[in-house]
Amino acid sequence: MGWVTRFLAAVAFLAIGVIFSPETFGSKSDGQNSTKLAIYLKLAHLLCFSTAFGSALWVTFIGGIIMFKNLPRHQFGNLQSKMFPAYFSMVGVCCAISAGSFGYLHPWKSSSTAEKYQLGFLVSSFAFNLANLFVFTPMTIEMMKQRHKVERESNIGEEVGWTKNVEVAKVNPKLAAMNKKFGMIHGLSSLANIMSFGSLAMHSWYLAGKLNL
Repeated sequence: MGWVTRFLAAVAFLAIGVIFSPETFGSKSDGQNSTKLAIYLKLAHLLCFSTAFGSALWVTFIGGIIMFKNLPRHQFGNLQSKMFPAYFSMVGVCCAISAGSFGYLHPWKSSSTAEKYQLGFLVSSFAFNLANLFVFTPMTIEMMKQRHKVERESNIGEEVGWTKNVEVAKVNPKLAAMNKKFGMIHGLSSLANIMSFGSLAMHSWYLAGKLNL
């Protein structure tokens, strides 16, 4: 199934959801007279938030770990170098839309303290993704490429896991120095990603409290 087919299928299911929504039959799901604009903004917020949260959960705790444990290390690194810019771009856009729609629905001057905190969490998640997209990820990729070059000279990198890298680094000061620098930059990138996910997780608790199932 191509991406166009998948996209059209998703749009079709969304259209079906709109058709069978309470508003279509003249009732309001929250008992209030919500404007159409407010409904669209709530939908945009919910879809973008859930996309960002689900993507971050999968990439951070599931997909990345599975790939690292099963792919040759250089192949894994090259795949990550293509995937992460797209991942941070998508999550960043979703966070921006979520923050924008939430801010419109809850103007700062009339917002409660809890709502201001939630807007802060969304903006923070957006900022952490921007930091990763424009600062940490390019630095990490560049350092990875340099380290791959040194590893190929030592005939390592096609294995799964870190064992050979650690062994060679003990007798190769240049590789050891690169490992240290890469670890620092990658650590900052991972920290920013975790902070972004944590901010989204905080907002998920707020949304759960607002649901009326």
